[in-house]
Amino acid sequence: MSASDEGIAGASGYAPHPYIGGRTSVLRALAAWRMRWPGAPRVIVLTGSPGSGRSRLLTGFLMMCDPRFRKQLPLDAMDPATVPPDLPAPAVPSPEGRTAAQLLGLLADHFGLGAARSDDICTELAAREEPVTIVVPDVDRAGPVRAADEPARVVRDVLKPLAATTTVQLLADVPRSLATELVAALPSGQVRIIDLDDPEWADPEGLVRHAEAALTLGPPELPFCADPSARRALAEAMAERANGNRLTLQLAVQSLVMRPEGVGPADPSMLPGSIGEALDLHARRLGADPQTLRLMLAPLAFAEGAGLPVHLWGALADAVAGRDMSRDLADGMPLAAPFLQPAGSPERDEADGGKAGEENGGKTDEATDEATGGKADGATDEATADGGRTLLRLLHPGIAEEIRAGLPDVPGAQTRIAMALLDAVPQQDWSRADPYIRDHLAAHTLDAGLLPQLLTDPGLFAHADPVAMRAAIEAVPLDRLGAPARTYLRTAPLLTRSQAGAGLRAAFLESAFVEDGLAPYAEALHRLGFPLPWRTLWSVPLTGVRAVTTGTLPPADADGAPAAAAAPDGTTSAAEAGAETEGGVGPGPASGVETGGGIRPGPASGAPDSRPVATFVVPEGTPGSRTVPGPDGDASADGVTGALLVHDLLRPGYVDADPARVRPPSEEARAAAPFAFRHDTDSLQVRARANREVVATLASDTPITGAALSPDGVLVVATARGVTARQILAAPDAATEPAQRTGAADSAASDGLGGHHS
Repeated sequence: MSASDEGIAGASGYAPHPYIGGRTSVLRALAAWRMRWPGAPRVIVLTGSPGSGRSRLLTGFLMMCDPRFRKQLPLDAMDPATVPPDLPAPAVPSPEGRTAAQLLGLLADHFGLGAARSDDICTELAAREEPVTIVVPDVDRAGPVRAADEPARVVRDVLKPLAATTTVQLLADVPRSLATELVAALPSGQVRIIDLDDPEWADPEGLVRHAEAALTLGPPELPFCADPSARRALAEAMAERANGNRLTLQLAVQSLVMRPEGVGPADPSMLPGSIGEALDLHARRLGADPQTLRLMLAPLAFAEGAGLPVHLWGALADAVAGRDMSRDLADGMPLAAPFLQPAGSPERDEADGGKAGEENGGKTDEATDEATGGKADGATDEATADGGRTLLRLLHPGIAEEIRAGLPDVPGAQTRIAMALLDAVPQQDWSRADPYIRDHLAAHTLDAGLLPQLLTDPGLFAHADPVAMRAAIEAVPLDRLGAPARTYLRTAPLLTRSQAGAGLRAAFLESAFVEDGLAPYAEALHRLGFPLPWRTLWSVPLTGVRAVTTGTLPPADADGAPAAAAAPDGTTSAAEAGAETEGGVGPGPASGVETGGGIRPGPASGAPDSRPVATFVVPEGTPGSRTVPGPDGDASADGVTGALLVHDLLRPGYVDADPARVRPPSEEARAAAPFAFRHDTDSLQVRARANREVVATLASDTPITGAALSPDGVLVVATARGVTARQILAAPDAATEPAQRTGAADSAASDGLGGHHS
């Protein structure tokens, strides 16, 4: 259907879509796609300039695709060719604020897939007998960090594989710069680009109706708000001048209602033709310098996440402008008001999927959120969270683009913003910093080109939102990152998967720093006031460790067994995965399993002059290891072949001693041990025996192959990466916070698919 068909549809007497108010040609194309009409493309890419109304259009279409919201629409009065069939609602995973990996996780969860990578997900979808329908809105709003360019990654890693899967019927709202890349590899008959700025899809009458409806809500004393003929004339002039851009029209109406003097359809020079002109004309009509308005709004144009806390606005405006902006901000709220909205509001912008507003009495807020997959992680009602903080953001990302494009030095502005944010941290204590600063400082320094210099503070690593921090660091070339940043990047999947709070993130990072030879950074975390559940004593990068245990060397062996710089590897029998071990040592007499490796019961680990050690079962031939004969003279221990390696329990260093001389804890020591633990393949919990409270929770990004806990509370854990010893710090009978949940998906908690399920 072409643009000329809009008039035909209107003349036929059909009612317009009550939320969209037009767009008949596009709705016909989308309805044909939904019903798989012969000749309709399997993939549609919806694009256009900022403010062209893509999100609003897609929201209105999804309202007709959801059985719950169809009942609220006058479908019988609408053009039948624009109404999709009554089918189960499509899947609508929202990319807003999410990474490509998180978006894949939403899809996998929705369709009940076991895969996590796009290739595997698409392979499973391709094997289905029935096609699946997926709608992906707002790709331009993907990612927790704007400068990381997550929309491009979503197109490359999610949308392109989905579009190439013949069992997937895909509709995606994509920025124009990425639309061609998405469709390049697809046959022409399978894909179609709908560019809302193209004359083929123009909707001049719908734009006029949009302006009329907006003007109707203005003060009744204004002639062009109360008089239908005057309102129609002004709406036509505004729509023609806006050249099809919904956002330009919306800003023009809001400015006009605020200051109506000197505006009329006879003088189009007072009406904006672009977003930038809307900013500048509004400032001039209020007697202000347009550059002052842009500098006032600049901090919001650079804001990350849900929005900028109001109390930071002034300092950041001063930083961007390079001068005191306090008077401008104090006097300039009428100047800035048409371009602002409170963050956390269910209202989005009217031009791109905002509140239902004028045309339907505001009854589709719920439909808008659900049709677009709900709010993004971290973008929920922060305006009322964190002690009632007030957050602000610009009405539309297109306004932010316009303001950033008008600044002569974006990296310089971001550098000054980052310095101002650092200055706002009380005594450089991250625990007292505003959550916005903790979570988004990395994003600002990334845009400034200074992120590697920031990544040396273990306190920031622990306090910052790991999803945003990880996204920012991954945008930096690996060779530009220092050792602490590389350690954080290695640990980040564990931090995001476990959804750990700052205290547990600090604990995981403390161990990771020790594992990577960065002990000063681990010590710094202990000095920052975190209630860490452990102190990591040592770590060795061994592979092939199959089991571990703890014990002691008798005084004679301890005296003559200095720590050696021997090779890596090793341990003895470990607790069965999933079995809780009293006293923290491996299977003992109570379990009915003898301790392996020829180790016999001996004195408690606390015996005078005895040396606490850990032993590892390692592959034969591991440097420094010894084969311990079994009872019959063979080289097996409880049916487990291998060699044993002895390591000091309390400090780094291997011990040159006969493993057969190592004594496990006595029965008395086992009975008096204050802790017990339980583990599975990738997590472990230590409990106080007195009250069964969890005192430490460990998650691992590689399989746990063995674990032991000495009666003195030293936890030794072997994974596919190596062996690490941690001294449990909690008091044995202290009540602790509940253990953090661990999960399998490498993503932040999601809010689901917003109610649209196929």
